[in-house]
Amino acid sequence: MGKDDFFAHETAVIDEGCKIGKGCRIWHFSHVMSGAILGENCNLGQNVLVSTDCVLGDNCKVQNNVSIYTGVICEEDVFMGPSMVFTNIVNPRSGIIRKNQYVKTLVQKGATIGANATIICGNTLGSFCFIGAGAVVTRDVPPYALVIGNPGKQVGWMSEYGHRLHFDNNGKAICPESGETYELIKESVKKL
Repeated sequence: MGKDDFFAHETAVIDEGCKIGKGCRIWHFSHVMSGAILGENCNLGQNVLVSTDCVLGDNCKVQNNVSIYTGVICEEDVFMGPSMVFTNIVNPRSGIIRKNQYVKTLVQKGATIGANATIICGNTLGSFCFIGAGAVVTRDVPPYALVIGNPGKQVGWMSEYGHRLHFDNNGKAICPESGETYELIKESVKKL
């Protein structure tokens, strides 16, 4: 993509060798490093870092003060709230270089990560899961799960429109906004 295919604020730093999709917006003091890949129509707020070899799918929204470190892959339609944090080393030490030990984190399609949440590396956040503000995620999160607290605990299920699902005795729930029906079977949810 050429520079005319996306917007970058004059204070943004765009390194050679990154790929930025059409329609992206990169705001004040943000940095996209060499080797990073942004899909189409992504929005990076103020003071965002996208490190080498990170991937953001189409239509990802990254709010202010988020650092996306090497090893993080976000599929399309992921929302990252203000000042949320990813890690990429399990046991960091300042005096010990562990760049060859980065641990991957996968954030699947449509997931939401709330403000000030922390995602410990090596975990997968399932499609359309919802991580509450300030939560600390230390393990995999199933699709559609609602996780809150420190350490993060699953307390319910969310629709693709971001509404809490309340299942009836038959294991069915309806999203109040979309009208779509979901089914709960053996601690997993699917949209019908």
